[in-house]
Amino acid sequence: MTPVRIDIDETLVGTRLDMLLVARHPERSRTSIQKAIDGGCATINGERGKSGIRLELGDCVEYALPDEEAKAPLQAEEIPLDILYEDDAILVINKPAGLVVHPAAGNESGTLVSGLLFREPEAFAEVGDDADRPGIVHRLDKDTSGVLVIARTPQAHAALKRSFQERQVDKIYLAMASRHFKDPFGVVEEPVGRDPRHRQKMSVLPDGGREALTKYRVIAERDGASLLQVRLYTGRTHQIRVHLSHIGHPILGDGLYGGPRKLPPFSCERQMLHAWKIAIPHPVTGERTVFTAPAPTDFQKNLDLFAEVTDLTGLV
Repeated sequence: MTPVRIDIDETLVGTRLDMLLVARHPERSRTSIQKAIDGGCATINGERGKSGIRLELGDCVEYALPDEEAKAPLQAEEIPLDILYEDDAILVINKPAGLVVHPAAGNESGTLVSGLLFREPEAFAEVGDDADRPGIVHRLDKDTSGVLVIARTPQAHAALKRSFQERQVDKIYLAMASRHFKDPFGVVEEPVGRDPRHRQKMSVLPDGGREALTKYRVIAERDGASLLQVRLYTGRTHQIRVHLSHIGHPILGDGLYGGPRKLPPFSCERQMLHAWKIAIPHPVTGERTVFTAPAPTDFQKNLDLFAEVTDLTGLV
């Protein structure tokens, strides 16, 4: 498109850059505009802009949004869903490892979203503010298993999204990490962002990363591996994987972040990370509601190995 210039006056002071462009281009999703800004489509006073920066009086914004590529419509596909709970507002599933949550480059089909549209096409088609992610308010990596909460109505989507943003959601994972820990409890509070050299990875970035807080507790140890209970206080992409790798304890099977795929007697064909519990304020009643996802077979086999040497009653 032709470059556009906007001079920031009193009516626009404090507006986020991405929201300014969303207001100017309501036909485009906020996600697509944020991606365009991340790609360098906008400048503020001649310097590359960032989506979340708030504009000041006298700023000069210049931008040229790239043409959107035509997208194939979302496809409904019959995909088995392990449903833990459902009511009129939410659907809670135990996501298997290997299932991608929503369409993305290289994963346009066979996603959880495709399964949702097959199950309830009318209910999910209009839920949420991103047409590619109907009903989705949080996500799990492809090879992470566990509990996932999905909104079934626009009202529930808005309420759940707000709960996540305001950190009213408790997320507890089970992870199997490399090596034994010196201390049974630990905190990792390091900013996380896209690795500038390896675009498929995230990394700890002291400059430019987003706030990220992870706490862990060692439950059991054996044969150079540790079973952890991990609590997330923020929800950055790959956060647990990045933080544990950063402190020298990558997750078993997580080759992207240095985790060993072979560590007898453990069998690790994928990262040993399971979203075990989630507690949310119910989007209709506001009542704190807890959901637990049983571990899948591959994770449970490794969990049983820890049970051979340690009492796992601490899993509460």
